[in-house]
Amino acid sequence: MTEAHNQAETRHYLMHYPEHPAREDDPHYADFEAYRRRTHATAVCRFAEETGDVSECHGTLELHHAHVEFSLQNGIALERLEHLYPGISDPSTVGAWVETADNLVWLCAWHHRGHGGVHTAAAADYEASKWVKGLIS
Repeated sequence: MTEAHNQAETRHYLMHYPEHPAREDDPHYADFEAYRRRTHATAVCRFAEETGDVSECHGTLELHHAHVEFSLQNGIALERLEHLYPGISDPSTVGAWVETADNLVWLCAWHHRGHGGVHTAAAADYEASKWVKGLIS
């Protein structure tokens, strides 16, 4: 049996972002803001929803693009999403879809951008942190 232990993890890789407009120039940003205003009052961190535990939630709630980040929308292989989201493969509508409930989830600041957040931790580690309390610090 391996004893409990701490282990530092470091990952380095180069991301290749496609060309994309600034958020303030996005014609669909109004849709994002409308969704935020409409749902904020009843919003709960998705991490807490999935685990039934709010004890590791910290900070204000923030909207996260769950499947396709805004900055990546011009590089999406739309045919890969078509079977999950019929109609998405129309390049003229993908920008609007990026700002809809199908692609947005609420996360607390920690689970969004913190050390253990979806934008910081490796996907496998973030997922595991839902089931192993205190996994990432």
